[in-house]
Amino acid sequence: MKRAFDIFAVVVAAPLWVPLAALVAAAVLLALGRPVFFSQMRAGKGGRPFRLVKFRSMREGEGSDEERLSRFGRFLRASSLDELPELWNVLKGEMSLVGPRPLPVRYLLRYTSEQNRRHDVLPGITGWAQVNGRNSLSWDEKFRYDVEYVDRRSMAMDLRILAMTVWQVLAPRHVSHEGEATMSEFMPEGGSARS
Repeated sequence: MKRAFDIFAVVVAAPLWVPLAALVAAAVLLALGRPVFFSQMRAGKGGRPFRLVKFRSMREGEGSDEERLSRFGRFLRASSLDELPELWNVLKGEMSLVGPRPLPVRYLLRYTSEQNRRHDVLPGITGWAQVNGRNSLSWDEKFRYDVEYVDRRSMAMDLRILAMTVWQVLAPRHVSHEGEATMSEFMPEGGSARS
């Protein structure tokens, strides 16, 4: 039922999101140049890797995230417009509209067995952690919300999360972690090293 809902919702909403995605792609091309898309291997259900695709929000080149994230890129992230290409991942069955956010494959060996339960379901474009604090949360808090979603998931909960997501897009908050351009690297001991 969840998979059928995902496909139905994405296809029915295509007349809205496809033209919007084309406009965002053109804006990224004008503001940041090529490439328009950012892709990265992320861990999906069961930890299986897949290639997530987003609109690029950072300038190319060396430097910290803070230095490479332009005002336009901040707008893309705050509005979640950079996530639009992930609807293709949903159609391919690699993601769902709702679920734990997919994280880099390199994190797989860093999770506790409890945290790893977030991979018992398909990752989502939005999720329980995103509507309960997004990047203002610590990693431990995010993972607790992810596992809570795995245990409590239902269509009613998914619809609630989608409704809360719409509100967050209209009034964006918690886009970045305190002191970070986005979110620090997940380290088991709570460090913030980047790789």
